[in-house]
Amino acid sequence: MTSAHKYFFGLTEISVNPKNQTIEIIHQFTAHDLENAIAEQKQEHFSPEHPKYDLYIKEYFDNHFQLDFHQKKIELNWVGLELMKGKVIIYQEAQFKNKLAGLVVKNDLLVDTYTKQVNIVNYQDSGLKGSFTFTESNNVAIIEKH
Repeated sequence: MTSAHKYFFGLTEISVNPKNQTIEIIHQFTAHDLENAIAEQKQEHFSPEHPKYDLYIKEYFDNHFQLDFHQKKIELNWVGLELMKGKVIIYQEAQFKNKLAGLVVKNDLLVDTYTKQVNIVNYQDSGLKGSFTFTESNNVAIIEKH
């Protein structure tokens, strides 16, 4: 028996690792919400047993989460994912030698399936820290210096 819930919530953490000169992204989403969205999109049953589970999730994130810096898309490398207590945790990273100020975040994860979806993005570098809330009607934000 599946339990329905009335809230749809995703969390993304963006941080800069100055030692490695990378930007690191960690996403956390409710597994069955993500699986349902992909199943609806692909028109097929989708669960962790699916042979293309990782690939379909990677494609979904590539299409619904994007970072741009100075009008150029940052190519995010797929590090991997893990399932933990009903959540899917996704890891991405990219080469990044800058501070976060000026970074454009585009996030419409799950809003096409769940109109009430709320995605929180927390960001941090050595001198900047903050948070954005993304919804169906608000899915682009720019990190600015305080």
